[in-house]
Amino acid sequence: MAGHSKWAGIKHKKAIVDARRGKLFTKLARAITVAAKEGGGDPDGNPALGLAVQKAKDASMPKDNIERAIAKGTGAGADADALETVVYEGYGPGGVAVLVEAVTDNRNRTGAEMRHVFSKHGGNLGEPGSVSYLFDKKGTIVVDGGRYGEDDLLPAVEAGAEDIVADDDVFEVLTEPSDVAAVRAALEEAGVEVRSSEVAQRPKTSVELDEDGARKVLKLLDALEDNDDVDTVHANFDVSADVMEAIAG
Repeated sequence: MAGHSKWAGIKHKKAIVDARRGKLFTKLARAITVAAKEGGGDPDGNPALGLAVQKAKDASMPKDNIERAIAKGTGAGADADALETVVYEGYGPGGVAVLVEAVTDNRNRTGAEMRHVFSKHGGNLGEPGSVSYLFDKKGTIVVDGGRYGEDDLLPAVEAGAEDIVADDDVFEVLTEPSDVAAVRAALEEAGVEVRSSEVAQRPKTSVELDEDGARKVLKLLDALEDNDDVDTVHANFDVSADVMEAIAG
């Protein structure tokens, strides 16, 4: 069992709030379209599409929206042809490393917007490879920590989970990217309700921030996530329980 991650609690609570935003469905649909375009329209035979569809279902995205996004990716539409995934790397206040995963139809426009957001919020956009080495790509399955205990998650370990990270409010079950679907299925088969699952960039080390630093970094992350082209933002910082309470309050 890995150590506590106070930032994880804030992050997952924030995801619930973000799920209420209208633009979330648009971003999820674009991710599905790109996955279908790159690997075909069958979620069972295209792991990236399967994960994108599951993420959309976790956010209660209507089935019709999901099917339209897949059809758009597998069709010959000009919109789908223009979409591509791009990763931007940079540093935020306090030397926090930031990875931004975007889906765009205009790489130059999105790159300029990313540079502006980083600069405006006390950070700077870096070159490819400047911070990616600080992260590992891992499957992350989130389970309600108030509802389940460690013993309830044993089926995940038996199905190939690598680790379980405990937070006050959630458990994060970590897997190899290719094992996410199998481990999630094992949990659900055992009666454990999964809040969400995805392949995420997890920091190898974290920068501890005080309240002022955390607020500055959160403003940067919020501004990045507000960009229509941005799909997911990852950062390598953590905060203490006191700072978490101050921010949440």
